[in-house]
Amino acid sequence: MTWKTHVSLLQGDITDADVDAIVNAANTELQLGAGVAGAIRRKGGPTIQHACDAHGPVPLGEAALTNGGNLTARYVIHAASMHLGGLTSEDSLRAATMNSLKRATEKQLTSIAFPAVGTGIAGFPLARCATIMLEEVRKHLSTQTSLQHMLFVLFDAAALRVFQQTLATMPDGESNYIG
Repeated sequence: MTWKTHVSLLQGDITDADVDAIVNAANTELQLGAGVAGAIRRKGGPTIQHACDAHGPVPLGEAALTNGGNLTARYVIHAASMHLGGLTSEDSLRAATMNSLKRATEKQLTSIAFPAVGTGIAGFPLARCATIMLEEVRKHLSTQTSLQHMLFVLFDAAALRVFQQTLATMPDGESNYIG
């Protein structure tokens, strides 16, 4: 099996994803404001922000795991790719994605859903985001991991196309998940 068999791409609302954990495009203060974070706050309820308040702030590029509140997902992994009010960089996106995958594996989760982290308010270019995030997933799947399914839930058709095109051009390779 190649690593790509563990990756799915779809257009939709990440807060509806039926996975163990969804990833929040977070700031280092773990304040749930607009975009994906706002949708998580509205649908997941106040317990998620309370958990963020108890856990944050976190260093840039780090990821924090909280409960999923009223979401279908049991957990939210907050990928801190930017400072509050700041922008996402290539390094912070790469680190936040890698650390999100680590938090999921530490918790022995088998499924995770990502948005296009940093491409909204944080201003990161969508095509570069797709490349970086998919590279980190590919690297992660070459290690021992509990994760069996990586879902990318993209907000619109244009973002979905970018991720589809990026995934199609990436090299195949075997995965080593322990599932």
